[in-house]
Amino acid sequence: MSDHRYSFPAALTLITILFTSRVQSIGVNWGTSASHPLPPSKVVELLKLNKITKVKLFDSNPQVLEALSNSVIDVTVGIPNSMLRTLNSSVKSAESWVHDNLTRYLSARTRIEYITIGDEPFLQSYGSRFYPFVVGAAINIEAALIRAKLSKKVKVVIPCSFDAFGSESGQPSKGHFRPDINKTMIQVLNFLTKTQSPFFVNISPFLSYYQNKNISLDFALFKEAARPHNDTHRLYKNSFELSYDTLITALTVAGFPNIDIVISQIGWPTDGAPNATVSNAEIFTKGILDHFRNKKGTPIRPRVMPLEFYIHALLDEDQRNITVGNFERHWGVFTFDGQAKYQVEFSQSTKSLVNARSVEYFASRWCVVNNNIDMSNATARAMEACTNADCTALSPGSSCFNLSWPGNVSYAFNSYYQQHDQRADSCDFGGLGMITTVDPSVGKCRFNVELKASFSVSLLGSKFDCSLMLIVLMVWLLLERF
Repeated sequence: MSDHRYSFPAALTLITILFTSRVQSIGVNWGTSASHPLPPSKVVELLKLNKITKVKLFDSNPQVLEALSNSVIDVTVGIPNSMLRTLNSSVKSAESWVHDNLTRYLSARTRIEYITIGDEPFLQSYGSRFYPFVVGAAINIEAALIRAKLSKKVKVVIPCSFDAFGSESGQPSKGHFRPDINKTMIQVLNFLTKTQSPFFVNISPFLSYYQNKNISLDFALFKEAARPHNDTHRLYKNSFELSYDTLITALTVAGFPNIDIVISQIGWPTDGAPNATVSNAEIFTKGILDHFRNKKGTPIRPRVMPLEFYIHALLDEDQRNITVGNFERHWGVFTFDGQAKYQVEFSQSTKSLVNARSVEYFASRWCVVNNNIDMSNATARAMEACTNADCTALSPGSSCFNLSWPGNVSYAFNSYYQQHDQRADSCDFGGLGMITTVDPSVGKCRFNVELKASFSVSLLGSKFDCSLMLIVLMVWLLLERF
């Protein structure tokens, strides 16, 4: 057991003193896994308009970091999982990364405060692909920061996924880290303690509800009518409190009860699954903001809150990995083009969200099915389109699920057409497609017109990784249902 174990009452007193002396901060995650992303300058303007002063990135895209220069926005940059093995084995690689992705932007007054080592490298679905290299990569990046005289300005952190800790009984008092990663987590916590860095953790009440039949929707959404969960005379009124105290117990058992905590990812999706809706996302986001601002704390730590937290996410991303579910592309508080889906107060000085301004779109044209020709091959063509475009809104319980045939085929055609820059040949589909200037959107089902993309992003591992899932989905939609 680590030397960092303390008695629980003494630890709680110390933490209370530490946290109540700090101002809590609210930030957002800004992901760029989109086929036609909103230009970085527009996103930074959107952040400023809504008085969002902290942003967490998943990579270190040069155009994004340049757009954030002189913005007075605190930035967390990310190192992708694919780089962890190299950074673990080579200090020189770490020094090169720090020089290329940090030094020059700090000199340009980009306010970088954290570097995340990997993107949820402890996810159970990844197995041991990434986590064995996390600590070594963190040590080498820290050494590179020391050499560059930046270690006091920039902290190295390691994001912990929502499934890295848990309790077989569902009781927070029995919380612990997963046995397969427990040794590595203690190494991570030792590193963070030594460098005086906070513990970054992703908490997902939506995924807890989505994957656990014992969690009700009301309990996940902070609703007063939810039946509370009882654990050793402590009553839990919502899923967030349950997850957070499970983590607190896991950290205490590991011997690190005093470490600062940052909730690096928390939110509710608005499409792609049953109950992933705009109205539920609004209820959840208002609930979590109210919980933090009122310093409600949790049953184990009353009136004690995390140091910071980041809403996931700022914008929708139509290229995001959907292995976990189709909802992964719909976490945004704003749509892909920067339009608010609902109203929340990120800052107490702003009473409503402000939309992105002067957004540039392609022409108001859509690709739909030509009903005047033989439709016998339409299903196969729609399946083909969906393996190369985003059809997640067609999945069961989603915004376009109730489109009747051939409307759902038209949705697939248009998604492909827009992602291919409205090229005429991308609306062919063996003669089945035709271009129209009449918006085919129906109710809540929006047929998008894409943005004129101004910069490129890496889409490796995000666009085609789930084609089988989409094929199965489309077979069900287009064959079984119709």
